[in-house]
Amino acid sequence: MSKYCPVTGKKPVSGNRVSHANNKAKRVFEPNMHEKRLWSPELGRFVRLRLSARALRTIDKRGVDTVLAELKQQGVKF
Repeated sequence: MSKYCPVTGKKPVSGNRVSHANNKAKRVFEPNMHEKRLWSPELGRFVRLRLSARALRTIDKRGVDTVLAELKQQGVKF
């Protein structure tokens, strides 16, 4: 399953795991993803989305229907 958040655009990025001896090994920083069911009063139904924790804060601030309208313009299916 994809580790991409459609609301914030967060996706995995790569970097180094650095030990105490300063040895470097490649690693992946993945976004904090959650599968959520959000109630949309405008649609009158639940919408299931896979979102990052930052996107949940964005939805709390701006409202679920506003964010869903923007996702619909981008062509995201839900």
